[in-house]
Amino acid sequence: MEIPKKLSPLSAGKRIVVKVGSGVLTKDNRLNLEIITAITDQICALYDRGIQVILVSSGAMAAGVTKLGLPCRPLETPKRQAVSAIGQADLIREWERSLEHCGRKVAQILLTRGDLCDRVRYLNARNTINTLLEWDVLPIINENDTVAVKSLQFGDNDNLGAMITLLLGADLMINLTDIGGLYDKDPRAHADAKLLRQVTAMGKNIEAMAGKIAGPLGTGGMGTKITAARKLTSAGIPMIIASGLAPNILIDIFNDDYVGTYFVPKKEKFNSRKNWIGLTLQAKGKITIDAGAQNAVLTRGKSLLPSGITRVENYFDVGDPVEFLNENRQLLGMGLVNYNAADILKIMGCKTSQIKERLGFRSYDEVIHRDNLVITADPK
Repeated sequence: MEIPKKLSPLSAGKRIVVKVGSGVLTKDNRLNLEIITAITDQICALYDRGIQVILVSSGAMAAGVTKLGLPCRPLETPKRQAVSAIGQADLIREWERSLEHCGRKVAQILLTRGDLCDRVRYLNARNTINTLLEWDVLPIINENDTVAVKSLQFGDNDNLGAMITLLLGADLMINLTDIGGLYDKDPRAHADAKLLRQVTAMGKNIEAMAGKIAGPLGTGGMGTKITAARKLTSAGIPMIIASGLAPNILIDIFNDDYVGTYFVPKKEKFNSRKNWIGLTLQAKGKITIDAGAQNAVLTRGKSLLPSGITRVENYFDVGDPVEFLNENRQLLGMGLVNYNAADILKIMGCKTSQIKERLGFRSYDEVIHRDNLVITADPK
């Protein structure tokens, strides 16, 4: 399918997130300075067109590995964190040096997932980055590998890039890779692989195409890019995967003249708070709901009541983020619960009028109120 010639997010977008992967930023076991220069030249040109750019840059681990002369990334967490700390200094210095010729300043921002899961820190991060953009400073963001533990890691910069896009209400995320788009099979192994120019629905067939192959210096494969695209498109924000090695790729994207994969967003756009609830927080548990509750929540805009709940998994407390699924185990969305897991087990399947009888109190009629509920699945 051909991409339409005029895509409003491309022609009218004023704020974009550009994520650049390790496969683009490294060459012959070193940082690819030619690519860094090419990308910064394009970023400067976009700024001149009135487009704000936020850069999510991989490459710290790769820079550290090559600086230390290691054959590969270490497996031990302390060593990986140390290598990232060494490489991060080189990485930010090269970006800064490359931007000097156009008079742009840079700011380094290192984040963990915990920074975005905490509402106060989430807002502080947004305010800081917005201030940098007002000052015409380029924010360069990476995961804080040096202090992140597994439970607080984004897992890959594709996911980080998606969360930054949601955090700042950006109009578009551009994911620059060394492959250059989503193919029906791995183009590195199959000469007849075909590029998908546009993806309108994020079904299981798309996940199957993506695969799980990662480069030797990166942590994310095409699968993590599809996960990022699913988050963004469900929130009403488009994403493009394109080749970071292609000359002038960012300018070509804004001229609607590029080769890559465009992920079509839903028409409805989430507000900032629903982005935070549904697509940034980490779920503490799961709730399964029946077909009637699924219909009420997905198509009738209702809150989730105890009568439609059939299963509760893991322990969670009042106010925790919890995923809700249908009886086929399809993820429908996320919400902040009004009761803890033990209490929901006691009231699931009952009417709201029976809550006090079973618990001895009734704080709320709803297990998840509509205002604290975010649907990420397509309504059926």
